Amino acid sequence: MGKIRVLVIDNSALMRRLICDALAGDPQIEIVGEAGDGIEALEAVERLRPGVLTLDVDMPRLDGLQVLRQLMRALPTPVVVVSGILRPEVVIAALQEGAVDFVPKPSGTMSIDLYKVHRELLDKVRLAAQVDIQALAVRTREARARGGRLTAPLRPLVPQASAGPGARRVIAIAASSGGPQALDVLIPALPADLPAAVAIVQHMPGGFTASLADRLHRRSMLAVTEARGGDVLRAGRAYVAPGGRHLRLARGSAGMCAVLDDGAPVRGLRPCANMLMGSVAELCGAAGLGVVLTGMGSDGAEGCLAIRAAGGRTIVQDEASSLIYGMPRAAAAYADRILPLEEIATELVRWARAG
Repeated sequence: MGKIRVLVIDNSALMRRLICDALAGDPQIEIVGEAGDGIEALEAVERLRPGVLTLDVDMPRLDGLQVLRQLMRALPTPVVVVSGILRPEVVIAALQEGAVDFVPKPSGTMSIDLYKVHRELLDKVRLAAQVDIQALAVRTREARARGGRLTAPLRPLVPQASAGPGARRVIAIAASSGGPQALDVLIPALPADLPAAVAIVQHMPGGFTASLADRLHRRSMLAVTEARGGDVLRAGRAYVAPGGRHLRLARGSAGMCAVLDDGAPVRGLRPCANMLMGSVAELCGAAGLGVVLTGMGSDGAEGCLAIRAAGGRTIVQDEASSLIYGMPRAAAAYADRILPLEEIATELVRWARAG
């Protein structure tokens, strides 16, 4: 296998130098070029044909999001966003538009302490190099076209007290790398009258999951919010676990409710999908369904096993439609169905309405 050819794109010459230095020490990586704005970036991609891009989102002439959209249409290339966390909504948009993953700069736009995320940056660039982004870009466009994704302006949320009946059935979703893009296909394909609540664990730092929930809400018929402790789960609503906090379910006087937990990470993860799914298995039994989407590692596999043992159902995304087939591969042994991403929503609706 040849070296991973990386193009580094950042508005700051200092940040480009720091990112290049962080990557160049790896013998598997070759820095083939740099670009300081969006126009230069697209020209460099066309000329150099890199294997991976690191991409800042705040740049002149064309910003990172505009670069990413044009890139995915014309010359799909794996992208790792390297950005400050001042505008998490832009990072979420980049992930939903096709970026493989992101690395937050430790101290904002100018982070001379980039060494703090050196290992994470290397790991994610290596991971991105393994992704067949061209095939996935085509599949995602087709899935969104078939699903008729909504792009209406932000809708006001229904007040909790009048948001519909307490949920009897719960769908628990686990996702990691590639998850924002997968969720952007799956959640908008679910109907407003879905007779189940949806609880989502997307591996993501604190500060980003509220923006993820907001963008999903803008595109969906379901009401989507970041989960709050004490929320009563309602049919036709989706709840995203806050970054950096575990989400599990408990039985309250008004029905099943969300519990947020600041306990220790589980195998390095907080939130942990296995924790959420274990609580769904315990509370819902046959009225629980677990879904494992694209991502690294094995989170969700034990949760699927628990849900099946309790009489519930499990669905795992197939390899061809997964950006990273780590979590789905680990959970496949406990899956009732292994499906392409674009078919999962139909199966969820069928299951929910059969109850």
